[in-house]
This record gives sequence, C-alpha cells and structure tokens, in this order.
Amino acid sequence: MSLNQLQLSLQFGRFPEAAAHRELLSRSKVTRWIRHALAVDAEITVRIVDAEEGQRLNREFRKKDYATNVLTFDYQQEPTAMADLVLCAPVVEREAQEQNKSLEEHYAHLLVHGTLHAQGWDHETSDEDAEEMESYETDIMQELGFSDPYAKD
Repeated sequence: MSLNQLQLSLQFGRFPEAAAHRELLSRSKVTRWIRHALAVDAEITVRIVDAEEGQRLNREFRKKDYATNVLTFDYQQEPTAMADLVLCAPVVEREAQEQNKSLEEHYAHLLVHGTLHAQGWDHETSDEDAEEMESYETDIMQELGFSDPYAKD
C-alpha cells in the first residue's frame, strides 16, 4: 500500500506530564498513524496541550467553554491538506481510562479522526456521514493493528 507524503511538525506544550506524552508519541508513530488516514499529501502540525490551552482554544474557535480531546484547524484540503491538530493530553488520558484503552491507542484514534476532519470528513452533518466516518476510522485503525475504536464492550 502506497501512503501519501506528510510534512509533520510535532509540538508539546509546557505542562507537568509533557515528557511522558513526548516519550509515548514518537515522531515515527505519529507520522505512521496520520499517513494511514491521508488521501492526499499533507502538511500537519500536531500540538499536545494541557487543559487550560485546550479549553482556551475550544472557547475561542468553537465557542465551547471546555477542553475537548482533539481540535482540527484545516486551512486547505487540496491539492495538499494543511492543518493543525491540537490534542488535550489530560482529556485524552481520561477518555482512554474511561474506555479501557491504552493511551497510545486512543492517541492513534484521535490523530486519525483529526486527520480525516482535516480532509473534509464531518460526522456532525448527518447520521449517515457519522456512520461512514466511523467505519473508515475503524478500517484505518485495524490496518494499524488496533481494535475498532467504536466497539461497545
């Protein structure tokens, strides 16, 4: 399988657990996960942040006053996708625990999810779009060796 090219900038905010997240999220892993979700070449910045920065960005750009797991800022979808993906480390950790998933698996899923958003996929437009996006995410995650992120235990 031929994968599209990716120019990746991987950034970590300053927060107490940043070193542990940096150790888990090697450039090679993040690149691999994102490339499996790309239908076109891309330039993507991934930033791992604390709850304060995550909440501020969500409030400013989505008018929702809480930290969310992943925010996607897409600037261009073709011919090259250009986007910023912002993941809130404390939210990702909490959700991984709640869903009985490894932190690595949940990060992989959210990076795939955000990358699809960066290419125009949207699960909030209709139930059909949500089902199609979830199915595609599941296929990608299984290609990467992970389980179905939407499976009900």
